[in-house]
Amino acid sequence: MEGEPTLRLRIFDLNCWAIRYLSKRRQERVRLIGDKLRQEGFDLVLLQEVWSEQDYSDLKVKLAGCYPFSHYFRSGVIGSGLCVFSRFPILDTLLYQYSLNGYPYMLQHGDWFCGKSVGLPGSRAGVGVAVTAPLLSWSLQLHAEYCRDKDAYLPHRLVQAWELAQFIRHTSKAADVVLLGGDLNMHPEDVGIRLLRGWTGLRDAFAEATRFEGCKNGCTLVPDNCFTDKSEMLPFPLGIRIDYILYKAISSFTVKCEELKTTTGPAPGMAIPFSDHEAVMATLHIQRQGQPAGATLGTADLALADVVTEARAEVGVGLRAAQRQRYSWGRMAVLALLLLLLQAVAALGTLAGLGAEQPFPKLSFCLLAFLSLAILVVATGLHMFHTMEVKMLHGTEDQMWMALRALQERP
Repeated sequence: MEGEPTLRLRIFDLNCWAIRYLSKRRQERVRLIGDKLRQEGFDLVLLQEVWSEQDYSDLKVKLAGCYPFSHYFRSGVIGSGLCVFSRFPILDTLLYQYSLNGYPYMLQHGDWFCGKSVGLPGSRAGVGVAVTAPLLSWSLQLHAEYCRDKDAYLPHRLVQAWELAQFIRHTSKAADVVLLGGDLNMHPEDVGIRLLRGWTGLRDAFAEATRFEGCKNGCTLVPDNCFTDKSEMLPFPLGIRIDYILYKAISSFTVKCEELKTTTGPAPGMAIPFSDHEAVMATLHIQRQGQPAGATLGTADLALADVVTEARAEVGVGLRAAQRQRYSWGRMAVLALLLLLLQAVAALGTLAGLGAEQPFPKLSFCLLAFLSLAILVVATGLHMFHTMEVKMLHGTEDQMWMALRALQERP
C-alpha cells in the first residue's frame, strides 16, 4: 500500500571457495571478504564453502561489531560449509541434510563427505515498530555439476531441489518473508531451478531487479576470474549464473528487488578476487500491504506440471542406473563370498589331511583370501549404498507422481 513504511533489506551471498590446504590464497581471501562485509554493512550475509571453522571464527570476531548475530551449520564428515551473519537477531536455526549427495567413492569430487545441506536461520527483521516481519532465510549449496554433457549427478541434484522445495513449503508457513541464497549449481533454464521456483513460488532477484550492475547476464562463474578452470568455461564464453538470491512474500507483505549487483573480478585495490565465484548483492524493499497476499500455489498451470513431469523422468533415469549398480555390486559381493568359502573349504581340507598338499604357496593363498575379503567388504558396502539410493530415488519419484496428479486434478 502506498505510503506504508518500507523496510530496506540488503543481502550478500557468496560461495567463498575456502577449502583448507586446497583453495588458493584462502586466508588472504577470507580476510578480504571480512573487510568487504565490514565496510558495506549488509543486513544479511549468506556464505557457502567456508569449510574451516577457524575461518568462520575469524570472521565472527572481525564482524562482531556490525553483525552481532551469526551461526555456523555443521554436517557431514568435513562440514556443510554454510554460515550466516545477520544484523537482526537469529531466533532459531535448523539444518536439513539432503538424502542423496553424490557417491562416497568419487573422492576427487568430495560432495558426499561434506554433507551438502540447507541451513535455516529464523529471524525478525524490522525498522522500529513500523515494519516488522518474521523472516526465514536459507543458505544452501546443491551438488556440483562437474560435466554438463554427461551429468551423472543430475538425478541427485533433482532430488535435492525437490527436497529443498518441500522443505521451504513446510517450514515457511509461519513466515511473512522468505529469502533463499546460495550456489544452486544449476543454470537458470535447468529443470531443477524451474522445479524449485515453480513449486515454491520464489522469485529470482536477477529477473525482478529494477536496476542491475555487474557481470553480463548476472553470471557468477566467469572465465575472467583467475581462479576458474578455463577449460571448463570454454562452452560458456560469457560465464554461467549458478548463484542466486530468491525471495517471496507470504502474508500481508510485498517484496520488490530494487537493485542487484555482482562483483566483477579483483577485490577493490587488490590483484585477486574474493573467490572463484562472484558475489551476489541484492537490495529488497519489504512493505506491508492492506490485505494478505494469496497463496503462492493457488492455481496450477500446465507449465508447472510439465516441469514436474520432466524432473520425474530424469529421476527415473537415475533410479534405473542405481538399480543396475545395486545389482552389479551385489553380484560382486556374492562372488567374493563364494571365493572365500571355497578357500576356507580348501584350507580346512588341508588342515584335516583330507586333501593333497596346498597347490600354491601359503603367502599367495593368504593374499588371495585378503583380496577376496576386501572385495566382499567394499562390494557389500556399495551394494547397501546403492540400495539406499534406489529407495530415495523411488520415494522422490512417488512424491513427484502424487504432486503431478494433484496438479492435473486441480481445477
